[in-house]
Amino acid sequence: MENVQRLFWFRRDLRLHDNRGLFEALSRGGTLPVFVFDVQILQKLQDKTDRRVQYLHQRLLSLSQEIEAQGGRLQVFYGEPLQVWAKLAETYTPAEVIANEDYEPYARTRDAAVAAMLNEKGIAFHTFKDHVLCAPEEIRSGSGGSYSVYTPYSRVWLERAARESEHRSFPSEKLPTGWAKEQTAAEMPSLNHMGFEQSSFVYPKTQVPDQTLKAYAETRNLPSLDSTSKLGLHLRFGSISVRELYRQAVQHSETFVKELAWREFFMHVMWHHPRVVDRAYKPAYDAIPWLNREEDIERWCAGQTGYPIVDAGMRELLATGFMHNRVRMVVAGFLVKHLLVDWRIGEAWFARHLLDFELASNNGNWQWAAGTGCDAAPYFRVFNPSTQAEKFDAKGEYIRRWVPEIDGFGYPQPMVEHAMARNRAIETYKKALAGA
Repeated sequence: MENVQRLFWFRRDLRLHDNRGLFEALSRGGTLPVFVFDVQILQKLQDKTDRRVQYLHQRLLSLSQEIEAQGGRLQVFYGEPLQVWAKLAETYTPAEVIANEDYEPYARTRDAAVAAMLNEKGIAFHTFKDHVLCAPEEIRSGSGGSYSVYTPYSRVWLERAARESEHRSFPSEKLPTGWAKEQTAAEMPSLNHMGFEQSSFVYPKTQVPDQTLKAYAETRNLPSLDSTSKLGLHLRFGSISVRELYRQAVQHSETFVKELAWREFFMHVMWHHPRVVDRAYKPAYDAIPWLNREEDIERWCAGQTGYPIVDAGMRELLATGFMHNRVRMVVAGFLVKHLLVDWRIGEAWFARHLLDFELASNNGNWQWAAGTGCDAAPYFRVFNPSTQAEKFDAKGEYIRRWVPEIDGFGYPQPMVEHAMARNRAIETYKKALAGA
């Protein structure tokens, strides 16, 4: 346990390269790396084969091997973070704990509690920006407040992100001598120990070809093509560097760069308005009398709505943990507008199954589709799923991949007629907002 001057807390930054907080820690020497499987988060997950937990465990095994090859030892624990850190502080009595910033409401509360406990023991807690190019509090409107509309936010974000200081590398991988000389490591908890099971799922690669980025603007709305990056999982857990991705994307696709801006815009909104986690950004929309019919919800979840592109998307989600972004807009709009189901129900289903689930993006996009969020589609904008299919899957290749029975006799009729559903949604919204 000698030479442990500081502890580094891995969270959403599971890589050794271009890791800002890790760079700061290793630069100072004597660093012991730590990861905590948060029991409070894991116990809320409903699926024992949750692919994200499997990925996390798999990535940590690889990370542990990489650190060990450099002479360090990754300490992995399963428990309540505050309790784990109280024990670590007592065991090692470090001068400081270093981590990268995490902007979600739960993470902010967790970090404040850990920081207060460490401070009482005379241990400093330092965090650094790593997960984003522009931290939520760094971008302010002309009046000094937060943005509620993407376009003006994106102008400021694009200008700031382009600064070399915001996307330069922090070559943490070049500082292997900074690890503490700890010779033992806590045994990594197994998936079974934490209540989960292993599967043979194959995860997306951590790189996107330049050609995919070059064609992104023209192909990103076509779900039949393998034309998106599928990097959401890796951005979520930090197995890639957002700075590195930005430097690649800015050479090939302005459209892709703007998708990175959307990701950070939703983080910006949630940082300044944490109530959006479970309430509408526009409070008046909380008055909408959702139907929430159980049978409708079940058919939507199972991909049995009778609208082929909706069903294709829902089945793709269940099978792969992924759904094409254009299709996400269609299936979300269908649930909320056609079936008048509360957006929070759809958001929770996506949160349960999406491999790339990220709270701010999931929440922001669902509120966008429902018309309840900032810079959202107006409530009277109701996607026609059939028209969307004709426009973005003209040959039916994507639909037939996931709904093969469409050419036979087993496919159900549409569960609701579009024109009727559209008019019902508009009238329901209109009345609710008039009385709010």
